[in-house]
Amino acid sequence: MNSVPNVVLNNGVRIPQLGFGVFQVGDEETTGAVLTALEAGYRSIDTAAVYGNENGVGRAIASSGLPRDELFIT
Repeated sequence: MNSVPNVVLNNGVRIPQLGFGVFQVGDEETTGAVLTALEAGYRSIDTAAVYGNENGVGRAIASSGLPRDELFIT
């Protein structure tokens, strides 16, 4: 995933153009899916409270060992 281009925001922060979405993924499956995505190099995770899988996203982030400031959770 090193070849994913970034977009530079108005404040100078660089965010990956490509993100991993978890719409319609059950909470239990979300943990493994997001962890796999993070291991593959994704640093942008697209989620929403209405998806009902925030706990799964949180578990994956916590267990990934990645610094939080390297991740974009939108």
